[in-house]
Amino acid sequence: MLALRLLNVVAPAYFLGISLVTFVLQLFLFLPSMHEDPAAARLVSPALLHGAFFLFLSANALGNYVLVIQNSPDDLGACQGTLAGRDPCPAPSTHFCRVCARVTLRHDHHCFFTGNCIGSRNMRNFVLFCLYTSLACLYSTVAGVAYISAVLSISFAHPLAFLTLLPTSISQFFSGAVLGSEMFVILMLYLWLAIGLACAGFCCHQLLLILRGQTRHQARKGVAVRARPWRKNLQEVFGKRWLLGLLVPMFNVGSESAKPWDK
Repeated sequence: MLALRLLNVVAPAYFLGISLVTFVLQLFLFLPSMHEDPAAARLVSPALLHGAFFLFLSANALGNYVLVIQNSPDDLGACQGTLAGRDPCPAPSTHFCRVCARVTLRHDHHCFFTGNCIGSRNMRNFVLFCLYTSLACLYSTVAGVAYISAVLSISFAHPLAFLTLLPTSISQFFSGAVLGSEMFVILMLYLWLAIGLACAGFCCHQLLLILRGQTRHQARKGVAVRARPWRKNLQEVFGKRWLLGLLVPMFNVGSESAKPWDK
């Protein structure tokens, strides 16, 4: 339990640290390296478009990250059904989290990167957090590849060029052909790619469970859920104003997540 509580502190710090490093590299390294072609007449510079798109992805990722923490699932207390004035809690709909030391409604799982439980109140923000974190990391990977390609004059036309980049760069780094800042960017490329793919897979798996009307806790325990239309399951999580929430970090406006879910 001590290791889990320690991970609950280290993981958010790790995420915030990666976010800060990514923002600094984008702002002070990738953007200044984008040179415009004097012969090309453009209304908006590529650096401005790149910066605006990256800020859009980052604002949505960090905004939903904060909302996941702020919209923490309510603590239902000692839900044993023996206290006066308290109804028994249905086991499929509630779960006691040992890390948070509380009972949450529609418990899905405990996310160590947010240090919080994911349940009925913050499921929508969690899915969007995974989505925009994946997009921001993958976009940073593409921007980093373009930077390394320009600085080191490396062509990534061959499919194996990216796979052989790390071992080749390590040998060149110790020989002095690659600078420390360039080596750091190369390491970040693989980290961004790993985080981006992991978050994308996690987001797709979470969406599949939402379409089924099932939580991860229920799937792990083998709890059967009543079959309902997938549109209704999506609306209960994302609400009627799902498009607005997709573009701007916001709470579950127009959703039915606060209502009791069917078992």
